[in-house]
Amino acid sequence: MRSAEPGTRVETFASLDVLPEDATPLFTAAGNFFSTRAWWEIVLAHAIPPNALPRLVLIRQDGKARALFPMVVDPANGGFRALTTPYTSLYEPLIARATLDRAAVFTAFARFCRSFPTTRLDALDQAIAADIVQGGKQAGLAVARFDHFGNWHEDVTGLDWAAWLARRPGAPRETIRRRTRRAERLAGAHFELFDHQTDMTRGITAFETVYARSWKEPEPYPEFNPAQIRAAASLGVARLGVWWIGDRPAAAQFWIVEHSRATVLKLAHDEAFKAHSPGTVLTAWMIRHMIEHEHVAALDFGRGDDPYKQGWVADRRQRIGLLLINPRHPRGMIALARQTMGRIKARLRHD
Repeated sequence: MRSAEPGTRVETFASLDVLPEDATPLFTAAGNFFSTRAWWEIVLAHAIPPNALPRLVLIRQDGKARALFPMVVDPANGGFRALTTPYTSLYEPLIARATLDRAAVFTAFARFCRSFPTTRLDALDQAIAADIVQGGKQAGLAVARFDHFGNWHEDVTGLDWAAWLARRPGAPRETIRRRTRRAERLAGAHFELFDHQTDMTRGITAFETVYARSWKEPEPYPEFNPAQIRAAASLGVARLGVWWIGDRPAAAQFWIVEHSRATVLKLAHDEAFKAHSPGTVLTAWMIRHMIEHEHVAALDFGRGDDPYKQGWVADRRQRIGLLLINPRHPRGMIALARQTMGRIKARLRHD
């Protein structure tokens, strides 16, 4: 626990359970699944590296809880950093809507970060990244920005399935049409959607079965996917789609639907059914369901620039990473020198 400028105070906590009661509304006002208390609970329970210590940084203004930055002290992965995971699509500090001086919040957080040689934040929206950069400069820190990952998405407001399909480039459009028509004629094949009102346990079992038989590498945190599906289901935002061929699940996808946006977080198919294009078939079915039954305004393909995503959605935005560097700390000086040399070498290569 430490003080900041007059009227602002910074407090740190080691777990969600010991947060003060007046911090609870910060979670209630969360703008996305990755800011909910349920999300942070599963991250802390299932996705903390060994020897890492959670640090929940609470900012008070005039005695009132105004912002929470979930962070972690992780010596093996850069020291002090945002509490993000390989599954995080967006990291945002939780900021009370009644906060009038947002700039002071970010400055107070940055001043707290001066206790460390470097502080890494990633999976950031451009606007939040700009706020953190400004706060870092006000606190006397050097700030290095890097591109973290691309996020592919598309506005589908008012579209039906036919209109959405007509937007697709020629080759992907014909592939979707051909493979979905073939799937409709496949004997014993059917789709099933699991949500908070259905038997999610059976859906998770099907998802895990598909994942184990897919091309994907084993998960770094094996318990995380089932936990995040259950957490999303408890909030009513989980949509777990399964395509069955006979009594075997051929493909499975986990989506969340919130604030008129449908986001796919995990997808996999059983390699034994590869000839039936299960990934394409299920993605098409899920998107059609989202557009025509859930009437979403946006489709989002989460984190990463996987080439296949460009066939399904048209727009890309950059998620940002930041490194806040304390130039007065010996290790901070080394980090700053490395960043400077890296920029110089990049410029020389470009020239």
